[in-house]
Amino acid sequence: MTASEARLFSQQVWSEHSVLIRAILDLPFNHELAQGVLSLERFVHYLAQDRFYLRRYSRALSLCAAKSPDEAGLDFFARSAHAAIAVERTMHAGLLDRLGVTERQLGDHRELTPVCQAYTDFLLAACFEQPYPVAIAAVLPCFWIYQEVGMTIANRSVAGNPFQPWIDTYNDESFAEAVRSAIHLFDEASASASASTRESMRQAFRRSTQYEWMFWDSAYRLAGWPI
Repeated sequence: MTASEARLFSQQVWSEHSVLIRAILDLPFNHELAQGVLSLERFVHYLAQDRFYLRRYSRALSLCAAKSPDEAGLDFFARSAHAAIAVERTMHAGLLDRLGVTERQLGDHRELTPVCQAYTDFLLAACFEQPYPVAIAAVLPCFWIYQEVGMTIANRSVAGNPFQPWIDTYNDESFAEAVRSAIHLFDEASASASASTRESMRQAFRRSTQYEWMFWDSAYRLAGWPI
């Protein structure tokens, strides 16, 4: 694989999933969030699961750091693991205060939903069991899709939107820089990967993107364990 082909690999994979990504942007959860009319019950459900998700996602990122063949990947994924925990502590706390939600209310959600459990189990398994390029492919959609959602919702957001701090977190230049770094590492990893490994990268990216859709959809439906 040539260097120019490697630089294009992330764009190829993103383009291959354009229909699924558009479906995420068009979810009722994201439309209502942009309009500031999403029910508090749905948003609290989302935040509670996002708390569980970020804790486990941080562990997945730490595994990527441990597997990195160079200091650039080690540094980026280690810092990103720390940032995931920081988001949970700072942004979540600020939102709870702004929305008048108590920590106790959030704590009423005591377990992972089926989707959150399945998604984070997939991420941890991919990052533990699979080679470094596939691990990156598994964690990349969370970076990239959240940026896309953040930018899209920011353009649609109404004045005085109560969810504006959440929107601003993912429509922020520092977050955009992190996304660019993750994409760059993905392309670097693909440059020396075999054809079969690149196909595994595609599959991991696809599965995580599907889980992203399911995560927001399940929050809107207030989905829990059916039995």
